[in-house]
Amino acid sequence: MGQTLTEKILDDHLVEGELETGEEIGIEIDQVLTQDTTGTMVWLQFEAMGLDEVQTEIAAQYCDHQTYQFDFKNTDDHRFLRSAAGKFGAYFSRPGNGICHNVHRENFAAPGKTLLGSDSHTPTPGGLGELAIGAGGIDVTVAMGGAPYYIEMPEVVNVRLEGELPEWATAKDVILEMLRRLTVKGGVGKILEYTGPGVETLTAPERMTITNMGTELGATTSIFPTDEQTKDYLERVGREDEYVELQPDDDAEYDDEIVVDLSELEPLIAQPSMPDKVVPVSEVAGTDVQQVIVGSCTNGGYEDILPVAKMLEGREVATETETIVAPGSKQASEMLAREGWVAEMMAAGVNFSEATCGACIGIGHVPASDSVSLRTFNRNFEGRSGIEDDNVFLCSPEVAAAAAIKGEIIDPRDLAEEEEDLEAPGVELPDEYTGSKTDLIAPDEAVDDELIKGPNIGDVPLKDPLDSDLEGEALLKMEDNITTDHIIPATQDILMYRSNVPKLSEFTLSRIDETFADRALESDGGFLVAGENYGQGSSREHAALCPMYLGIQGVFAQSFARIHRANLFNFGLIPLTIDEETYEQLEQGDDLEIVDDVREGVENGAEEFTVRVNDDWEFTAELDASERERDILAAGGKLAWTKQQAEEGAGAAPADD
Repeated sequence: MGQTLTEKILDDHLVEGELETGEEIGIEIDQVLTQDTTGTMVWLQFEAMGLDEVQTEIAAQYCDHQTYQFDFKNTDDHRFLRSAAGKFGAYFSRPGNGICHNVHRENFAAPGKTLLGSDSHTPTPGGLGELAIGAGGIDVTVAMGGAPYYIEMPEVVNVRLEGELPEWATAKDVILEMLRRLTVKGGVGKILEYTGPGVETLTAPERMTITNMGTELGATTSIFPTDEQTKDYLERVGREDEYVELQPDDDAEYDDEIVVDLSELEPLIAQPSMPDKVVPVSEVAGTDVQQVIVGSCTNGGYEDILPVAKMLEGREVATETETIVAPGSKQASEMLAREGWVAEMMAAGVNFSEATCGACIGIGHVPASDSVSLRTFNRNFEGRSGIEDDNVFLCSPEVAAAAAIKGEIIDPRDLAEEEEDLEAPGVELPDEYTGSKTDLIAPDEAVDDELIKGPNIGDVPLKDPLDSDLEGEALLKMEDNITTDHIIPATQDILMYRSNVPKLSEFTLSRIDETFADRALESDGGFLVAGENYGQGSSREHAALCPMYLGIQGVFAQSFARIHRANLFNFGLIPLTIDEETYEQLEQGDDLEIVDDVREGVENGAEEFTVRVNDDWEFTAELDASERERDILAAGGKLAWTKQQAEEGAGAAPADD
């Protein structure tokens, strides 16, 4: 039997386990990336483990979330990250140089390589045939130290593309169509492998738009085969020698198949406030739009912004519609500026932002009250934009530009009929991706060789080993699809404390219950209760770390998002699955006691635990965990477990000799 492309890359990097769906495997990691909201903990954990030097082929530290440096805390963090990159041997991308995924694809992403990143949109380079996976920071730390990354072997789904995109339909519409079909939970436990004749009609940047936003499906990652389009892109970025031909075998077997006929797609849009609330643009046409933002790591490349510039040439944005371009990288801005397109857009009424994640996580360009914001981003979770009652739509750059011109949502095909000289801009790549590399500092150019810690940078909190007796109050009951933005908001007034866990923890779950942190500290232990898909969204491990700091012992949920589930293990919180009936019966304030000896059960492979509620009734909760995850949980988390393994000579994350 032949292999899928996914299986070929995994097989080439396999260190432990068998490539059988549902089995835990350990794979070697070639490249790692981290950014400024997760990177501080990555390097503090790297230091705490006693590691001396990066062991992966490439390690890159990006500063892309808090680039505006609102006060010394942000600037101190960036200085610390620069010093950590210098001391341990990583590339350092200075604030303003761009979003990690965009800068990484321009400089490092390569076919056949494995990439682990502490950002959920790490799968972006899958469009270049790189197997790229988002993970919690401590998983990146350990991989950077030379240890395998462990994951449950996902299902591999064949997404067969047929036909060719018609005018005004884009790669963004491909992934929006996937979200319309599968929902934000449809990709959980799966790798989406794109195949079929439609693949060759898509440029590498278009493919990376699709793999970037595959994260919103809950997928482990998404990947495309390599071909002439891949080779062409690598030549344009000056890395043609890194091209490797990668294709699935003709007789490869997949766990499932989805067929998308590109020729049948039309401009689509995701309505507030979830990426899977997708409808044709025509269904919401006429909605007044007060803000348009083009950019983010999904649609912030040169080839994403150029169509907007072409559509605005000789036109102006509507007087009532604020329009912003937020490039994915400084390189994109520089190239567009040298070609005159930045001036053209500015003349049309567009404001240019620094190349940053900012607006995507509610840092800058926060929408006005009772307004509609149209964005080319990947997420529109309620409140993520920086205001709780927001109305954020997600769409392609072409749909965004049409709305900017008209002042309301309009199908660009209809706008083209109104304005006879408006043509579909299509996709155009530059002959060469030029631009300065000044803001990307290589390890041999490092300016620091010792860590520089400002007053806002604290130590890594550790949890005690797992207790035998776990009991406490159900401190908070939550609904389905609780995101990591709900657990730890990413706005600048909160996320600036990401290196100061005691302070950051004060904001835990504050968007759901402002009293939660105080109640958790006073309770001396307790549990969280949630519905399905708990912890979806960002990879930020603070969403597990802060509840752990507050004394939370575990989470009862109907299901967990992949990265957050791993983060719960990594910080010693037991993730227990409950059925819908139990979820409905449980109430906030219930007293919960796990009747069994928890530590013994975890260590001995118990899959079910009996939980007593208010000394009145009982239910069964399930623990789905590998032997390694059980060891991590028993030790009190991955940092404690890794240090323990190193002391015992097991070599889990060896320091450099």
